[in-house]
Amino acid sequence: MPLPTPRVVALTLCLFVVGVLSLSPRVVHESRRSLPHSWAPVRRAEPRMVLPLRVGLKQSNLASIEEYVMDVSHPDSPNYGKHWTPSKVAATFRPSSEAISTVHAWLVESGVDAKRVRLSAGGGWLNANVTIEEAERLLGTEYYVYRFGSEGGDEHVACEDKYHLPEHVSKHVDMVTPTLHFDRPAKARRHTQEREAPSKASSIGQPGSGTVNPKTMGKLTTILNELENCDSQLTLDCLRVLYNFDYFPLATSKNSLGIVEYTPNAYLAGDLDLFFGNFSTSQIGERPKLISVDGGFDQTEYQGFDYNGESNLDLQYSMGLVGPGQTVTLYQVGDLVEGASFNNFIDALDASYCTYEGGDDPNEDAVYPDPYGDGGYNGTQDCGITTPTHIISTSYGYAEADLTPAYMERQCNEYAKLGLMGVTVLYSSGDDGVAGNGACLASDGSQGYYPEATGFSPGFPPTCPYVTAVGATQIVSGASVTQPESACQDIIYSGGGFSNVFPIPDYQKGAVEEYLTRYPPPYPAGTYNTSGSRAFPDLSANGAWYVVAVDGEYESVFGTSCSSPVVGSILYAINDARLAIGKGPIGFINPTIYSPYFWGAFNDITNGTNPGCGTVGFSATPGWDPVTGVGTPDFPKLLGLWLSLP
Repeated sequence: MPLPTPRVVALTLCLFVVGVLSLSPRVVHESRRSLPHSWAPVRRAEPRMVLPLRVGLKQSNLASIEEYVMDVSHPDSPNYGKHWTPSKVAATFRPSSEAISTVHAWLVESGVDAKRVRLSAGGGWLNANVTIEEAERLLGTEYYVYRFGSEGGDEHVACEDKYHLPEHVSKHVDMVTPTLHFDRPAKARRHTQEREAPSKASSIGQPGSGTVNPKTMGKLTTILNELENCDSQLTLDCLRVLYNFDYFPLATSKNSLGIVEYTPNAYLAGDLDLFFGNFSTSQIGERPKLISVDGGFDQTEYQGFDYNGESNLDLQYSMGLVGPGQTVTLYQVGDLVEGASFNNFIDALDASYCTYEGGDDPNEDAVYPDPYGDGGYNGTQDCGITTPTHIISTSYGYAEADLTPAYMERQCNEYAKLGLMGVTVLYSSGDDGVAGNGACLASDGSQGYYPEATGFSPGFPPTCPYVTAVGATQIVSGASVTQPESACQDIIYSGGGFSNVFPIPDYQKGAVEEYLTRYPPPYPAGTYNTSGSRAFPDLSANGAWYVVAVDGEYESVFGTSCSSPVVGSILYAINDARLAIGKGPIGFINPTIYSPYFWGAFNDITNGTNPGCGTVGFSATPGWDPVTGVGTPDFPKLLGLWLSLP
């Protein structure tokens, strides 16, 4: 019997593969329980409308990412502090050739011309322009035009409650867009003073958007810069006493603290000098180092607390605490037309992130250059334009319910990679207690308001296991600055609770289990996730009665917006001390602060709650709790412990 020729073998194999592709059953790849609040379908999408279909490929080695992060971040690890280079990160997680070839073959076999299918520069996305009709056939779904609110509201094209992929393809895919996600308008509009739809990722800088918004009690006519007044007017000196923070930097040229702002939020230079004139006179004239991302700039067209309060607060207190002559880097993200999302910022930190992690998704994140000719930024999208600072503090956030799990998981993995590179990523935990952005969750997972909705609504990115979530405390009214603080009870409530997306990481299991055992929350099933999920916040700092210069006057300001840059400034000093003796930055701090070595290095907060959804929320208790985390920093103790680590 003659042996088959190579050509016959190849043909047989090709027919076999095509047969497998054709017979592979479809499975639900991603689904959505309900529409984001205030969005509704208004009509079927036009079949000939063209979509920029993007298939995000599963990255290699993601199953080991927690192991990798713990290896360089846990104080018991022999590799503690041996952070990875960006090139090692990119090489480790690049999608496999099998993933690329499998998805490409599926698209072509399904009728998409091979010439239309393009692989992104980083190898993480397969892109093809397809019609609505083709997308519906590929994904086994139907596309609709959705509208936010009433007639004239923003419109957005998305599919129904789920989409499908062939089983053999699904295992190689993270997500497909545009599909279920409501993070971008169909066409961005120039910013106006009207509040924008809160569910858009790229509108995070708009007034009132997201889960973190500083609140004001109004103007201050008299400034009381004395320690006995810290319970009603909190200043730099109050914070220094609260956290025993007294440090003179030694490694200025090696160190860096990053503050992230999203346009139209921007600082006013005159307000910096007004603040420094009262509280740090040697810093008059100092400015942050500006890194413009996707056209970001310190705009002055729109002014007022809603446009300047956040940025002024972040920079006045971070610059004031790190002290004269220190570099605070301002990442100003997005222009006035398109805005920006967290993905747009992450893209700017490393070019590989721009191509294989979320990034330049026309459905979810801001698109640059301005595709609409509305006068926006016309430069190319900023990818890998800057090296990340050692500490990055962000006082903005979403509710988990605003986004899909796939979108959040993909972004969360980016924060893990930053941790691998030695970057500390801080996010404010939220200002509405257990209610996320003020809304709660109904039994079907949709967002609503009490009493119609009673489920607790956790925030993202604080629920990502690879960021450090910062809650808020306050000095009790009438108490001195040296007495124990409580969880913040004035004007805002510290965001905290349990994720509905991310499982609990190993580093916090012991602390969380002890809390749930000793202080079980008295709520019925379905109020919050009891399945064993990521808990937050991780630690806290004061978030009440801050004296902030805004538009030439002083205001009394509240929020976890205050807490995150304060923690960032303290960690900046710890990095400085380590760098001065030849050690590396502290990087991802969560495994360290939850370890037994650091017990007693925080001021334990045992009073207060974080109300929301018709309840008192959770309670601050001895040890870790979902209101204030492990407590507030005691700088000398933390400094000594971190200096003792390799």
